[in-house]
Amino acid sequence: MADNHNIVFLNGQFMPISEAKISPMDRGFLFGDGIYEVVPSYKGKLVGFGLHIQRMQDGMNAIGIKLNKSVDDWRDIAQSLIEQNGKGNLGLYFHVSRGADIKRFHAYPDDIEATVFAYAFEIPEATVADKTLVKQFKVASTQDLRWKRCQIKSTSLLGNVMHFQQGHDAGVHETILYNQHNELTEASACNVFIVKNEVVITPPLDNQLLPGITRHMLLDILRKDGTLQVEERVISMNEVRAADELWITSSSKDIAPVVELDGKPVGNGKVGDIWQLAQTLYSANKHNY
Repeated sequence: MADNHNIVFLNGQFMPISEAKISPMDRGFLFGDGIYEVVPSYKGKLVGFGLHIQRMQDGMNAIGIKLNKSVDDWRDIAQSLIEQNGKGNLGLYFHVSRGADIKRFHAYPDDIEATVFAYAFEIPEATVADKTLVKQFKVASTQDLRWKRCQIKSTSLLGNVMHFQQGHDAGVHETILYNQHNELTEASACNVFIVKNEVVITPPLDNQLLPGITRHMLLDILRKDGTLQVEERVISMNEVRAADELWITSSSKDIAPVVELDGKPVGNGKVGDIWQLAQTLYSANKHNY
C-alpha cells in the first residue's frame, strides 16, 4: 500500500491522500485541539473497535467537541478504508479536531463544524505468543513532565513526543515515566505492567495515564481466565526495577516484553513465562471486543 495511493476519509468524502487538504486555521493545527484513536485490524478484522470509539467519544465530551456519529458510522468508515486500501494488517487512524474558525482565539468558538479525518496504514503481523520469536524491548525511564490530563487522548502530543524522543536518542524503544513521588505512571506511548511472584500488576486509572484499550482487554481477559492474579494499584519505581517481568501494552504492540530497563536486565533478562501465558490468552480472545 504505497502512501501516495492511500485512500483517506476527510469530512464525509473518500479521496487519495494527495488530495486531502485542511485549513491552516483549523484548531487542530493551531492548538492541537482534537481527539484521536488508532484501531488495529488484521485481515479485515477489527480489534476492540467499540472500546476505541467509546474512548474517542469520551475524549470529545471531555473537551466539548460535538459530533453526531454513531459507532456504526465509524465502523462504516473503517470498513470502507479497509476495503479501499487492501485487506492486509492495517492500523486505522481517526482524528477529530474542533474545526476551522476565521480567527485564532483560545476560547472554544461557537458554530463551527468539526474536522473528521481517517486513514489506514500498514502494521506488522499480530504478536505470536512465542518467547523465541517475539520482539524484545529495551526501555529507559524518566520523570513524567507531561500535562495533568493524560486520560484524554488528545492530539496535543508534544509532551509524549519529547519523552519518546528521549528514548529514541538513547537507542531504546520506549521511555517509562514516573511521577514526583517516584510512582510509575505509563510510558510515552504505552501502558505498563509488571509481574512479581506471578502476580500481574498495573497502575490504577487516573489523570496520570491513558485508559489503554489493550490494557482494558488484557485485564478483562486475565480476570475471566483466572489463572493469574491481577492487581491495579500504585507501583513504585523500586518495584519496577525489582520486577520479574516488565511489559508495555498498546494497540500496535499487544503485550510487548521488556528485557532491559536503563541498561540493566529485567528479571533474568529474558522473555518470561507469564508473558507467554498472558499473550496466549490475549491472542485467543482479543477479537471478542
